[in-house]
Amino acid sequence: MTNTSTAAPARPRNRRGEGARLHDEIVAAAVELLDETGNEAAITLRSVARRIGIAAPSIYRHFADQPAIMLAVVKQAFAQLETELRTALDAAGSDPRQRLLALCHAYLRFAQEHPERYRTMFGGLWMPALHDTSVTADDMANLGEGCLRLLSEALNDCVTAGQATSTDLDADTVALWLGLHGLAHQRAVTVAFPWPPDIADRIITALAHLNTH
Repeated sequence: MTNTSTAAPARPRNRRGEGARLHDEIVAAAVELLDETGNEAAITLRSVARRIGIAAPSIYRHFADQPAIMLAVVKQAFAQLETELRTALDAAGSDPRQRLLALCHAYLRFAQEHPERYRTMFGGLWMPALHDTSVTADDMANLGEGCLRLLSEALNDCVTAGQATSTDLDADTVALWLGLHGLAHQRAVTVAFPWPPDIADRIITALAHLNTH
């Protein structure tokens, strides 16, 4: 495990107009700390500042507090997930069933390849009481909305093509996501369990009401 107390060389002062670069460096440093330690508590203003070689008070120009940094980390993770889902869809061809399967497997693959980010995206362990932070309920409300919309659209395409029998698209989309999320979580915490090789396809087929013939 990387020693998070190691300071980076002092960072040159940003020239005018380069503040956005420091913002991105702060988020990147927080992601690195999360991936290395697996612990949201390791991400503090001091540890992030040390990682990129700035004084901790410099962070306040971009983030009001530690939860604001974590919110940026989570938003970036959801954006990455959405990008990977879109890539999977683009590579899956035109058959709605295959597109839905590709989307769901891409979701599970992201969770497996980025376990610390995935846990943080949905665990909420980094969130203090909302009255103790700059992060608001509105900031949290739409996290992951784009990913869920892709899942809903893919399921709807299956229904339209006669490949699925869902009669409540919204509810079945949520049920499908919960199935994927549950499998992703259990794979992470019960690594020795003898999972059936087709367990993901079984879950997807059942929860998406896909035709089996």
